[in-house]
Amino acid sequence: MTFTLRADQQKILAFIETGGRLGVSAVPGSGKTAILSYLAARLVREKIHGNEEVLIVTFANSAVDNFARRIRGFLTSHPDDHAIPLLPDVGYRVRTLHGLAHDILRERPALLGLPEDFAIIDDRVSDQLLGDIAVNWVKANPLMLDAFVDPTLDENRRKWVARERWPGLVKSMARSFIRRAKDLQLTPRELRDRLPDTSGAWQIGKMGLDIYEDYERALAYRGGIDFDDLIRLALLGLQTDRQLLDRLRARWPFILEDEAQDSSELQEKILRLLTDRGNWVRVGDPNQSINTTFTTSSIRYLSEFLEKPDVSARPIYYSGRSNQRIIDLANFLIDWTVVDHPNSTVKALAFRPQHIESTPPADPQPNPIDTPDDIVTLYHQPLSPERELEVVVKSIARWLPEHLDRTVAVLVPDNQRGFKVAEQLKAQDIPHDEMLRSTSGTREAARALGHILRYLASPLSGPLLSQAYRVLSTRFEVEEADEDAFNAVQKAVMGGLRRCEKVEAYLWPRPDLDWLAEYKPAIEDQTIRSELIDFRTTITRWLEASTQLPIDQLILTIAQDLYQSADVEQAARDLALAHKIAVVLRQIANDHPDYRLPGLAAELDRVANNEQRFIGFGEDDLGFTPRPGRVTVATMHKAKGLEWDRVYLLGVNNYDFPSGEAHDTYRSETWYIRDGLALEAEAVAQVEAIQRGESYLLGVATHKARTDYVEERLRLLYVGITRAKRELIITWNTGSRDDSPRQPAAPFLALYTFMEEQQTKRMRD
Repeated sequence: MTFTLRADQQKILAFIETGGRLGVSAVPGSGKTAILSYLAARLVREKIHGNEEVLIVTFANSAVDNFARRIRGFLTSHPDDHAIPLLPDVGYRVRTLHGLAHDILRERPALLGLPEDFAIIDDRVSDQLLGDIAVNWVKANPLMLDAFVDPTLDENRRKWVARERWPGLVKSMARSFIRRAKDLQLTPRELRDRLPDTSGAWQIGKMGLDIYEDYERALAYRGGIDFDDLIRLALLGLQTDRQLLDRLRARWPFILEDEAQDSSELQEKILRLLTDRGNWVRVGDPNQSINTTFTTSSIRYLSEFLEKPDVSARPIYYSGRSNQRIIDLANFLIDWTVVDHPNSTVKALAFRPQHIESTPPADPQPNPIDTPDDIVTLYHQPLSPERELEVVVKSIARWLPEHLDRTVAVLVPDNQRGFKVAEQLKAQDIPHDEMLRSTSGTREAARALGHILRYLASPLSGPLLSQAYRVLSTRFEVEEADEDAFNAVQKAVMGGLRRCEKVEAYLWPRPDLDWLAEYKPAIEDQTIRSELIDFRTTITRWLEASTQLPIDQLILTIAQDLYQSADVEQAARDLALAHKIAVVLRQIANDHPDYRLPGLAAELDRVANNEQRFIGFGEDDLGFTPRPGRVTVATMHKAKGLEWDRVYLLGVNNYDFPSGEAHDTYRSETWYIRDGLALEAEAVAQVEAIQRGESYLLGVATHKARTDYVEERLRLLYVGITRAKRELIITWNTGSRDDSPRQPAAPFLALYTFMEEQQTKRMRD
């Protein structure tokens, strides 16, 4: 691999000789992954000896593979033809924070009271445990949180809230409470001893603590730890075992941290301990910190690091990703926020004042040429959510056939909006890929396999057998296929099986008992008879497999028959997806030995209904590459790190992008809670107040959460804008509530005015 360094990137390589602490604030599209990988490879080649390693810590699993691939390429292809190529996977280690914590704990698990084979409870099981505990807590304490409900609600509405809304909200509150408690290394016993009161506003803290205790007991019963424990215990191990700390410091003399704007308190403490006498490079973009709401991440860790006197700050400003109009728009958003945002706190904290600069002449990655044919616009006309979708999909339908060599994305504020976009694209037969909570392929595969498992659990049910045939006939598109999609033979088969009262006489016929011999359509039409015989062969093979094989092998057996396609690439993708489902179902079966096929089918229903996302599903988890001629549908959060030629940003209104003004509303504040309280934020604030031994005033955390959210949404809009290379279209919608229609977001109006002024200036020039 060859790599041409720009002047600002070249300065970073001085670290090879100087060492110490280096902070790199990098603008979008500046090549920070490339320069960090190149720096790692140079350090491995020039500074690493014996058992030493360069440690690279990054945010996402997909980035781990990306870094490893890049470093491997740099190490195995050296510009000096006489240099001896190094072994590709020796001398460096790439980890997420959780992966690093796992490595640390595996060094000496007994030190922290863990068995050698300790288990990690994944997010799916953890979420299920918390959900069950929250439901039981609400049943046992029906009135404890009643004081936080809007007093204007009548009795029936209050009962409905208690039944339908409290369990989910209590689970979210408890999750945030527990996560912050573990971040502060507070055990349930310590919190119980220091909880100042259990009445009034402190009932939130009591709720969080009650569930924390039950949750920890549930983890202990399973002999495992969750992901938050993994990090907490890794830090504790470094703090209590000096020999372990010294050994790891010697192993990792250089630590490079990617996406440092998303660092958490525990991550910073772990890396600070490991680099106390070593070398630490932190790379990130404070202006792309978009994972802070109700998480333990914070933009301030990188921001404060960059200002420390012992840190060499080396910003990277040049970016060849976007054309000048898009760069100007992104830079203006920062300038407007810093100077003119209506909230003074947001002015000071939302952005680091750094501009994107286009690349210098003769740069290997020149910016796209800014041509009048490339549209950069803000669609100011008020649109209903339905009309917004219609306008965008029609625009794509016109543009895509003329630009099959380009990439395009529709970026939305949330998954539900993304599902609607995907549905509209599918209805218009527009090719697209999804980067949502679960892709349509995942949902359809889960739904199809769920139908099959339900039948196998009740093999004498005619209606379920008919549905299994429907699945086999339609492959993925189980629900979408209406009756008109089936031919006469398939309709006759489905109808006959649905009404079949002697399924065993069909599946296992005897001379004196054969349903096929009595089914009139099969007697009159040999094609129908052949179809029923072929299906019987398949279904009896599945039934036999269900009694002999574990769930993962059963799923793969079914998949071999279910997902066949003349398109070899499509068939490979289908089978790969089935393999992922099989692996996860096997884990679920191990976690729940009492589960039978109906229980496993119910787990698949949760995925099909967007209630659950399996870890590892979706190309985005493994590294997503936009494909020309296809539309990518993604949330703005998921789009970070990617780029497209043309980008649509939807829903930029004052609900999805509030500015802290009186008429704004917030996602975290539910209609049935009084005074607009954000109870998750209040739960976190109570943990912090207990830890500091300070008083607590209800409502202060809600107002701070609003400001934090405004800041994060500004940065999210910045991320969305900077995904575009050539073309950008931004729209807003009035929302679904007729009584209080939403307005364009304040930054949208500012950007629109700026664009109008720029257009006037260009026409004048």
